[in-house]
Amino acid sequence: MSKGGIGVGSASIVLVFAVLCLTVFSLITLVVANNNNALADAETKLVVGYYEADTLAENILAEIRRTGAIPDSALGVEINSSWDIEREMEVASYICPLSDKKKLYVEIGIDSDSFTIISWQMLSIDEWEADDSLGVWLGGD
Repeated sequence: MSKGGIGVGSASIVLVFAVLCLTVFSLITLVVANNNNALADAETKLVVGYYEADTLAENILAEIRRTGAIPDSALGVEINSSWDIEREMEVASYICPLSDKKKLYVEIGIDSDSFTIISWQMLSIDEWEADDSLGVWLGGD
């Protein structure tokens, strides 16, 4: 005579499979959480670095406005100045470090009694390199 229903062996296999699935899903969740944490930390460092560089740039601009002249350096940052023929004004530029791979570039125009912000942007320090490692078929042979 045979008994109907699920045997003990079948139930054990289903239980082992369920435990394996839960273990895999928990490991995937842990890896995703760690990656999200690392990404959030990197974003936090970038934002903090930006605001520190922005504060430094604002303080340099305030120093230039206060004195009315462009010094060679201010607050440890080198300032470059030149006459812009197109704008017909003196242009000063300086770079505030933001992180290992980014910088804040500031360019201001100085007219007789006014200051104009020409550029205030975050730039990447890394050289751009084309990725041509992908073997694309160009036709022919």
